[in-house]
Amino acid sequence: MTVAPEQRAKRSYHDACGAARALDLVGERWTLLVVRELLLGPKRFTDLRAGLPGISPNVLSQRLEELVQIGVAHKRKLPPPVGAAVYDLTDWGRELDDVIVALNRWGARTPNSYSCSDMSTDSLVVTLRTFFRPERAAGVHADYDLYFTGSDSGTDEFHAVVSDGAIAISRGASGTGATAIHTTVAAFIAVAIHGRPLADSLASGETEISGPPAAVEQFVSFFEPPPECTANPPK
Repeated sequence: MTVAPEQRAKRSYHDACGAARALDLVGERWTLLVVRELLLGPKRFTDLRAGLPGISPNVLSQRLEELVQIGVAHKRKLPPPVGAAVYDLTDWGRELDDVIVALNRWGARTPNSYSCSDMSTDSLVVTLRTFFRPERAAGVHADYDLYFTGSDSGTDEFHAVVSDGAIAISRGASGTGATAIHTTVAAFIAVAIHGRPLADSLASGETEISGPPAAVEQFVSFFEPPPECTANPPK
């Protein structure tokens, strides 16, 4: 993908190094987090705002315009009856997936003063993908529909497929997942990251499942974030 000079970010490092040229394009504040929110599929502007509550509408509009201009994202309309305008990553933009996951893994090892329960649903899913342990899922073939309620955008749905040591998570529940998990981001993090017993979350009503609890316990056992991620449990 070639980006014309006039399409590049206004500020430049004026350095031929590939890393510097990449930062010319996606190094502005919020840009990579906007990309993170689009990794799992298209989103409306309002959904992006819900996933990034700290960003102002003007800055989000600017970042999206820049991403479209340089060819990392594009804007399109969903077909009827929805008809809503959404932003999606281009093929070139999706190549940033590995970059986001690597930054997530690297950054998670730094001292953390934030509660993991403050994550957006997309941030949680990226974190699950980052800290998935393939050896724990060797020989496992299972799928799960994940429903996270309580966000500003309503219920966020994902479909996770585990296949012999690999995981794929996409936006949108299948409706036919062998196991369905209905929960909140904070409740799921408490179980999957901070080690809260699943039985407690089920008893409190914070989590509901279809299928045996053992299937859910096996699912959360596939992930192992570093200690820094578990240092600040939800209050």
